[in-house]
Amino acid sequence: MSQETTTDLYEVTMALSYLQEGMTRPATFDLLVRDLPPGRGFLVAAGLEDVVDHLTSFRLGPEHIRDFATALHRPAADLDPLLGLTFTGDVRAVPEGQVVLGGEPLLELTAPLPVAQLVESFVLNQISHQTALASKAARCTLAAQGRPVVDFSLRRTHGTEAAHHAARAGAIAGFSATSNVAAATALGFPATGTMAHSYIEAFGEEEAAFRAFARAHPGPLTLLTDTYRTAQGTHTAARVLRALDVGDGSAIRIDSGDLATEAQQARHILDAYGLGAVRIVASGGLDEYAVDRLVEAGAPIDVYAVGTRVGVSSDAPALDSAYKLVEYDGRPVMKLSAAKVTDPGRKQIHRQDGFRDVVALADEPPVPHSRPLMHPVIRNGVRLGTPPSLRDMRERCAADLRTLPDEARRIADPAPLHCSTSPALRELSERVRQRIQDAFLRPGNGR
Repeated sequence: MSQETTTDLYEVTMALSYLQEGMTRPATFDLLVRDLPPGRGFLVAAGLEDVVDHLTSFRLGPEHIRDFATALHRPAADLDPLLGLTFTGDVRAVPEGQVVLGGEPLLELTAPLPVAQLVESFVLNQISHQTALASKAARCTLAAQGRPVVDFSLRRTHGTEAAHHAARAGAIAGFSATSNVAAATALGFPATGTMAHSYIEAFGEEEAAFRAFARAHPGPLTLLTDTYRTAQGTHTAARVLRALDVGDGSAIRIDSGDLATEAQQARHILDAYGLGAVRIVASGGLDEYAVDRLVEAGAPIDVYAVGTRVGVSSDAPALDSAYKLVEYDGRPVMKLSAAKVTDPGRKQIHRQDGFRDVVALADEPPVPHSRPLMHPVIRNGVRLGTPPSLRDMRERCAADLRTLPDEARRIADPAPLHCSTSPALRELSERVRQRIQDAFLRPGNGR
């Protein structure tokens, strides 16, 4: 499947019309999330690297024109004006891992109007999906309060690309490992895993399974103890770990039942065997809400493995994101639809302490004691600098999460943070609004 043709059909029809009308001057689009979903006090920006890779390699060849023509039931020659289009524009964006607020642009793209339109669907898809996942993962990190969190989501995400995004988002948000080998390899990130209940069942009894696993994997070991009865399985695991002298760094995993109670009992059993260094890993339908309850209850769980609910961001699977034209050929434009008003013009986000963000025009002087959040990443179709490392993104996210106001950090009923707009941006918005309204009131405009 071609990434160039991964676009909505109306992007193609609009781009073709723009070319036929000679409308090829620079257009600037903002990508933003208008309002945060319920249960979110903040977002974590993600997906930019995939966008940069896509834009810097974007080129429409004959095979893409044929696909567009087939979709439109038209001769390929009709779409020849699209042939050879490349991305020659500029992108400024919030770096991945940065905490962002509703209503502020995550990305600003400026390019000839037909190309800026054609890339909309891909850009919006990548930023929206990965930002939703990174925001969910960051909340898991906060809920765990310093305990390791690992990604177990591969088997139930909406496709393998989505699973890679989930593993990457977790890595950015502070997870310690993923079960997804391909993602771990691509990211240079630790892979982790234990065994399935089917492994225990295949041997018929737990001790034989644990000893066989130890022969194949000399340690440290993580043994799954809840296939039959967790307490019984923990006793068996403790005997095996002590007999083989592989307790240091090893763990047991509990995947079902009342995890707080089961973990408490398991901790007593392990300690009675002198295995205080053996950790307890919990899994089984966990997300930030469940992790938060377990941590607050004092459950002796050392590692949290989160899967389906985090990998699909089950409580907020979609963001109210938009990619809106804010300037064409130097003319600021805006949308006035009810509940979907957009501010015109190129912008910058100025962050002050306490996440007091001000969205201003790009050419305004900086807000005192602030720092800009949007940075150039592509100029004239060429990537600027080297790609950021995963470590850079993790450190950026961790720093923001540490200083996030308590009301936004809360797992239950967080209070979303809000940005403000500068007086100059508000004045421009009012001026453009008035210009549009005056145009509608002219004779011959249906009034």
